[in-house]
This record gives sequence, structure tokens and C-alpha cells, in this order.
Amino acid sequence: MCGIVGAISTRNVVPMLLEGLSRLEYRGYDSSGIAVINSSATACELERVRVAGRVADLAKKAAQTSGFTGIAHTRWATHGAPTEANAHPHLGGSKVMVVHNGIIENFAELKAELIECGYAFSSDTDTEVIAHLIDYELNKTPDFLSGVQASIQLLKGAFAIGVLSSLHPHQVICARQGSPLVIGQGFQESFFASDIAALLPLTQKMIYLEEGDIALLDGQAIQIWNKQGEVVHRQVRMLDVCSDSAELGPYRHYMQKEIFEQPLALANTINPALHEGFNPALFGSTAEQIFNQATAIRIIACGSSYHAGLVARYWIEAYTGMPVSVDIASEYRYSQGREQAGTLIIAISQSGETADLLAAIRNAKERGQVSTLALCNVPHSTLTREADLTLLTQAGIEIGVASTKAFTTQLAALYLFAGSLACARKTLTADQLAELANWLPRLPAMISGVLSLETYIEAWSQSLSHFEHTLYLGRNTLYPIALEGALKLKEIAYIHAEGYAAGELKHGPLALVDENMPIIVCAANDGLFEKLMSNLREVEARGGQIYLIAEPGCEAALPYVKSAVFLPLNTGPLAPIVFTIPLQLLAYHTAHRKGTDVDKPRNLAKSVTVE
Repeated sequence: MCGIVGAISTRNVVPMLLEGLSRLEYRGYDSSGIAVINSSATACELERVRVAGRVADLAKKAAQTSGFTGIAHTRWATHGAPTEANAHPHLGGSKVMVVHNGIIENFAELKAELIECGYAFSSDTDTEVIAHLIDYELNKTPDFLSGVQASIQLLKGAFAIGVLSSLHPHQVICARQGSPLVIGQGFQESFFASDIAALLPLTQKMIYLEEGDIALLDGQAIQIWNKQGEVVHRQVRMLDVCSDSAELGPYRHYMQKEIFEQPLALANTINPALHEGFNPALFGSTAEQIFNQATAIRIIACGSSYHAGLVARYWIEAYTGMPVSVDIASEYRYSQGREQAGTLIIAISQSGETADLLAAIRNAKERGQVSTLALCNVPHSTLTREADLTLLTQAGIEIGVASTKAFTTQLAALYLFAGSLACARKTLTADQLAELANWLPRLPAMISGVLSLETYIEAWSQSLSHFEHTLYLGRNTLYPIALEGALKLKEIAYIHAEGYAAGELKHGPLALVDENMPIIVCAANDGLFEKLMSNLREVEARGGQIYLIAEPGCEAALPYVKSAVFLPLNTGPLAPIVFTIPLQLLAYHTAHRKGTDVDKPRNLAKSVTVE
């Protein structure tokens, strides 16, 4: 969740570190800081600048700071309030600086031991324990690497760290255990960060550290040791990612930009199927065998990805007849049963580094003979490296904390999976598969058509922004989309919103309905429309204010609604993807009208790398 950047160079690294932090702001944070080995001092000295505020505030405060070696950090508070004293980097003794992402579970015991050794603590964080611990070890050994290695052997929990020492001004060390870290390789300079986005302006040569790795960077070389202390060589990967993709351009917010990038993101995701149709080979060379041997499907995810999994359940069961369960990753580990042999676990994650999800997948492997399929937006992430099969969602960099194009590309990938599974298991005829596949080429144009309705959706936000509570309703595959729409409004507009299956309205939520309760309804022109009409009448009779998003052919609902927006075309089985767009626009414009921080909503982070 926190953002880490480190650099060693023959030029001043402060501008690089600040630029890297600015590109990690999407992760969510409440304080920021930077530390360098001061290049202007006659003796090597550590210089630190911290603020309980934004990176822009840090940049102003660090305007006179310079150095050839440095680390920087944006903090999302876990231990201690968001104050300058708790901001990273943290000083250990007088000669060590540390930045850290993750949680040290045994920090209290280590802190007590260090206090007995004479160390004084100036923060409430678990990170300061790491800094003092490394200082303690360096008092016993002159070797920088050995001191850090000895220290991290004592840590329990998850961490990615960057370490400076005034005793070793031409070196910087980074290490990871349970939290992601990537190294960037430049010309006579090296970098590391918790996300490639921070490094894209500097280099496209990346090295992904494996679990337990520790690396020493001196600008000329990158040396890596594994958790056993053995020297290892990790592959240098050239990324075909443009740093401009992280630029805002003409849009007011990244979220707005990313909503409008969805036609292209979806086209890129479905492109392989446009040439090959539904094909298990899209998911890996062994996919067809795994698909045919699968006895059940279990989908595990968090947040918006969980909603995508709920949609997929309808598709998979309809097209294959296979039993599908959908679990929240953080809850999965609390169940006690063994996994049925042959279960295919589908893990859905934008980042591929979500701590709860990774823990759940590892737990699933301990419970039985399962195979794993990762649907992820980040190549070479921990999730994709650990899975048996992978499909990348091709959403590109997503900066806004509230997921938009990452979510719809996950839906598209799951639609490809459902069709490919049916193809492998021959549960649909060739004509039925062709009919489902024929919807795919229309998808980008359908999304563009819905985006053209933005002004109508924006008009709704004027009314919605004055309410404190909202209900979202949908049936069948649009029920999870109602959940997703409600989540978006909560995330960025700070309006309490709940999504419900429309048939559940009379089983409790109807008690909330009055003239102060707006109801957002998604209506597909299908066999369930008449049932949905009954729900609309129930709401209208109690004074509820209905805002209807509907396909053509649903005009019979107009007498019961306050306002309606009709999609340009019927959307068939892809309705969940298409209906998502107006709900995203509604949340965005409502939040913008309320003046909230749309891209960086309070208390939230993009990549949740702690449990």
C-alpha cells in the first residue's frame, strides 16, 4: 500500500525520487518523506525531510536537498497516526535510514529488546524497529549486507524495505518478503520501487525480486541474494510500457481518463479471441487439459474483483453447468473444508500483489490438489508467477484508486474464460459458441456509445450529490453490477450506498424507501424485465426516487421513474460490462460535484499489500 522509491546515481537523485513518489500517489497515503546521503557535506551525512502531507508539500520542503544516493516513501498509516514523526524514512541510531511497506508482526517484542539495549524510539511505527535493528547489527559487523541480512532474519510478517547507511554512502540495499519490489537498471545508476510506475520515466529495464530476495545496488552493478543467502541472477525484463500512459492529459482526473480508456482497454483484452474465438490456449499451453479435468470452479478475489467473480458465476454455470463458488479472499482462509480434488481456483487481482488474495491462494493449495488461474493486469506480478495459468487483462496503468478499466477488463477476461471452458468441455454447440463470440467485436463500440451519454448521467449527479443514502438494484448478472455501482459511490463520493438483488427489495431494504432515498436501477431487456417492473412499482408506491438505466425496449418502466437513460443498443450477455460504464460516470460526477479527492479517496489505497 505504501509507496517506496530508491535510487543511486552519479547525479542528484532527489528529483527522481520525488517524481517516483508522485507516480505512486494513486496507492493512497497520508504522509511522505525522503532521505539522502548528503553530497555537499565534507563527511557523509544522512539528510531527511518529512511531511504529514502530499508529495507536493514534500517537494517544496526538500527544494535545497541533494544527494547521489537516496530513498523515499509515501505512508498509509497502520501503526500510529499520520504525523510527521511517524512518516518514513525512519532513523536507526545515527547512521541508518529505512523505508518500509508491510507489517512487522513481532515489532513489539523487538522494540522491547532494543529499548533494553539503549535505543530510544521517536515514533509509533513498526518500521522504526527495523531501522534500529539494522543499526544494532552494523555495530557488530562492518559489512552492510551482512548487517541487513542478519536483521531481516529476525523479522516476522510482510515487508519491502530500502536501506541507507552513512557508513556505506555508495550503496543502497532493498529486500522483500511478502510485499512487492522491483529494481530498475539504468546507465551507471540503479533504482528500486514498489511499483514499476515509479520507474518508467527512468528505465524500462526491470528486475522483479522473488520472495525473500535481498539486493545491493551501487550504481555500477546489481547483486541479488535469495533467502538462503545464495547469489542468484534474476531475469532483466524490457517492459513495453510508455511512461506517458501515467499522464493525466486533458482530463480533470485520472478516474475520468480511465473511464474513457475502456474501449481501447477492452479491445486489447479481447483481441486474441477475435482471431481464435474461444480457445483454452489463451490461458496457457496446459489450459485445455486443466479445463477438462476440473471438477469445480472456485473464484477468489477482493473488492471490485470479487464483484467480477460474482458475474462470472452466472456465465460459467450457464455455459458449462459446472458448480462455481465465489469467495472473498480475506474470508476464505477461515473456512475449514478441504478443496475437492480437481478444483480450478480463479484468482482475480488488478495488481497481482494483494496480500489477502496471495495468502488465500497459497492456503487453497495446502487444502487439496487444485490448479490455479490468475486474471491479472500486471505481468510478472507475484500472482502470475505463482499461478499455473494466466490471462493478462491489458488494462494498462490505472492510477485512480477506484477501479474502472481494470474491472471491466476483468469481466471481459472472465467472459473469455467461460466461453473457452465451454469450448474445452464441449458443453455448448459450435453454433452456440459462435453466437456468444459474435458479441465480442461489438463490445468496444458499445462502450463508446454509452460514454456518449455522459452529459445525461452528469445531470443526475446534481440531485444525487445532496443525498446521504442510495440503493442500487439489478437482477441476474446485473445484481453484482449494482454492488459495484454502490461501491464506486461509497469509495469516491462518500455517500452510503448499498447494492441489492432486486428480488430482495421486499425482504428488508424496502423499509428504507421514501422520498429521500434515490434508487439506481439497471434494467436489461430480457425475460426478467417484468419481474423488475414489479420492484419499480413497489418503490414508486412508497415515494422512492428511481433513476433508471435501461436497454431499448424497457420503456414500460417510464411512468414509475424520476429519470431514465437508455443505452443505445441491447447488450446481450455482455450487459454487465456495458451497464458498468454509466454507474462509473455517475459516481465520478457525483464525487466531482461534491469536491472530494476523486483519484485519492480518503483512507483507501490502490494496491492493498497488507492483510
